[in-house]
Parts: sequence; structure tokens; C-alpha cells
Amino acid sequence: MTTDNSVRVSVLGLGAMGSALAGALVNAGHPTTVWNRSPGKADDLVARGAETASTAGEAVRAGRLVIACLMDHASVHEVFDPLSGELAGRTLVNATTTTPAQSRELADWAARAGVAYLDGGIMAVPQMIGRPGASVLYSGSAEVFNEYKPLLDLWGTSTYFGEDAGLASLYDLALLAGMYVMFAGFMHGAAMVAPAGVTAGEFAAMAAPWLTAMTGAFQGFAAVIDGGDYTVEGQQSLNFSDLGDLLTASSDQGIGTEVVAMVQRLVQRQIDAGHGEEGFARIIESIRQPG
Repeated sequence: MTTDNSVRVSVLGLGAMGSALAGALVNAGHPTTVWNRSPGKADDLVARGAETASTAGEAVRAGRLVIACLMDHASVHEVFDPLSGELAGRTLVNATTTTPAQSRELADWAARAGVAYLDGGIMAVPQMIGRPGASVLYSGSAEVFNEYKPLLDLWGTSTYFGEDAGLASLYDLALLAGMYVMFAGFMHGAAMVAPAGVTAGEFAAMAAPWLTAMTGAFQGFAAVIDGGDYTVEGQQSLNFSDLGDLLTASSDQGIGTEVVAMVQRLVQRQIDAGHGEEGFARIIESIRQPG
């Protein structure tokens, strides 16, 4: 396992996240070469000790470990397809956001090119990289993960999910799904109270502790879902979870109802199917089997 800072690393893609990843490596003393499609973004990193490459090929040749943090799946192919021969025998860690299917496709592409491949899903904003609370999810080559884990840990807590290269992306996007729906719920609430003269800041002070407390229900929902019995006592029934009053109050406040209406549709489909007395967790069946 690599335990020193002698590994030569190349980082391709210097957006906010790529720059943060490269910066953590530079700060730790790793010889780091950086490349970005548009010039100028490497200046700060070079001032701190990084080397800049004028081409993607030059960057690849400079590092035994190559980090990709590009725009999207297509960008990864656009940059690396012409360089597959030069990548052969090297290690590629892809920190670009991709779908699980795209991550698996890249792993297959890398295998054909003779490139060791590890896929990464970053659960942090750039400012969090290298600080407590940052985490990065990985899947793909176990050998790569084990060899470079001390280096990967410079970015945040590293968690490995197995050889299936799509699993890190799957977890990443599933966690983001929960985050974005929660954010949308907060925005709906803030819009709902605004006509009464309540600022978003005032509402946030109320919403944050409430929503934090409600996350304690996740494990209970999970136990019901994994057990497959939505009739377990102690659950709030779907009939009791009707959001009609919430929809009416939202309309009365003159705001859109799309966020709440989405949840109401999930509830109503199960009620219409005869499951109104069963627990709220049953709405997962509406999600699993879209109408």
C-alpha cells in the first residue's frame, strides 16, 4: 500500500472540484501535474508547486496515477480516447459525475486499453475537500483502491463498494436524489411562508432542526421496507398521510404545488390500490413501479 508522497499524479480537469482535488495533493507533497482544456485555471496550483501540462497527452505521460475530473461522460472519452495507448499500464481514477451505466462502460473501455480503473463519486462540495465531512465513494478495481487509499483519503473519507464500477455512481446519485428532493421541500416551505412576511432565513432557523430530527425516521422506514410488511403497527397510515390540506394551503398562498403534489400522487396511487391503512413507507412501491 502506498504510504508516502512519492506517487506522481496527473489531474485532468480544473473546474472547482478538480482544482480542489489537485490542491489537496499538492498540499500533501505529491508531485502533481495538472491540465485543463482552457488556459489560466492552473495558475494558482502552479504557484503552490504543481506543474502544468500544455496538452492532455503530456499530463498523462507525467503521472503513474491519472485523475479525471471533467464535465461529463462524453468529455472523458473526448479527452482519453486518443490517449488510450499512452494510458495503458497506468491507473485512471475517474471522479467525473457519470451514471452507473456510463461508469461501467468506462471500466470496460479501460480494461480493453490495459488501464487499471477506479470510479469515484464525490459526496462533498469543493470547499469541503480535505476537511472533515467530505467523503468519496469508490467502485471498480480493488487493487487500485487498496494501493492508493492513503492518497485518496487526502480528499475525504474513502468508502469502497466493490468491483462493479457502477456502484459508486449509483450510491452517489441515489444520495443526491434524497438531497435535492429535501432541498425542494425546503424551498417550497420558504415560498409558502413568504407571503406572511417570513424571510427565508427565519424559516431556515425553524426548518433545519425539524428536518434533522425527522431523518431519525430513516432507519424505521428502512426496517419496514426491508421486511416488506407495511402493516406493522406504529406506522402512520397512508390515509392519514393525505396532503390535501397542504396542497390547498399552498394554493391559497399563491405558490406552485408541484413539490407536494408529487408526494401526494405517490400516496394516492397506493390508496387507490387498496392500501390506505398501510404505512407511509409503502409509497416506495409507487416509485418502484411507476404508473
